[in-house]
Amino acid sequence: MDGVQELHNELSAERPREVGSQIQPCAYLIELSPDWIVLRASENIHHLLRESHVTLVGEPLGHFVHAQPLHDLRNIFARLSATTGIGRAYGVRLTEDPDLVDIAFQLSGRHVVLEAVPSSSAFGECFGSIGGLVAGLAESRGQTLLDNGARRMRALTGYDCVSLKLGEMRATSSRGRLSAAALGDDLPLFVGDSEAAPIGVYPRQSEDSSIDAALMRAPGSDTAAAFRDAGIRASLRVPFSAAGTDGEFRCDSRTPRDPGFELHAAAELFAQLFAMQLKIDRLRAP
Repeated sequence: MDGVQELHNELSAERPREVGSQIQPCAYLIELSPDWIVLRASENIHHLLRESHVTLVGEPLGHFVHAQPLHDLRNIFARLSATTGIGRAYGVRLTEDPDLVDIAFQLSGRHVVLEAVPSSSAFGECFGSIGGLVAGLAESRGQTLLDNGARRMRALTGYDCVSLKLGEMRATSSRGRLSAAALGDDLPLFVGDSEAAPIGVYPRQSEDSSIDAALMRAPGSDTAAAFRDAGIRASLRVPFSAAGTDGEFRCDSRTPRDPGFELHAAAELFAQLFAMQLKIDRLRAP
């Protein structure tokens, strides 16, 4: 491992950082071809697979992970290939390492973007609370429905501030004085710690890359500065569509948050059910 770490440090020092080719240090990333050949790998991947990112590139992923988890992931991917969206697997052991990871992967252009984060020890808690949260929306209408949606998303995620926008309509639920930073549309879906130094993805020079689609891609310097000015360390975005109108929940935290693919999936499910409630509300309107 010392040799792998030294090689990692040398290569990181040789190449300048490039915005768009970086991920957050709380995650690992592998970009794959359709037949699961490694095209690019984050420069911290040796912590997960015990191999240098240089060694992985150009090789089948199956050379570095156990056969059973690879088989399971490819089965999930086969089902995902006929649709769109993000596939997820929880509590996966890829190697002999006893630590488990949660995995998210998606199709982006011609490539498969696979990301991994440490597994949560409280798996299942997020999904278990959604039914009650959605049931509480049944009698809400108009602006009250939006306000209650933001409040319940904050209860689900535990973030300090949740802002909801749907077209021109807005709602906010906040613990204390914290408001959403004014950020562009290129904000990653999840930011664990806006002040953490990003990790490069090797090879860094690539004209055909899907890293921009990654859940855990690193925010740019301007975005990180906007977070800092607003006193925000972590953020979670949950886009949705309701009756042809694009909407989004933005969850912000004053403190760093561990990455949680289960939490993000639960928040997506809540947002979808909330969108259905919005549609029902519009059908009720005179």
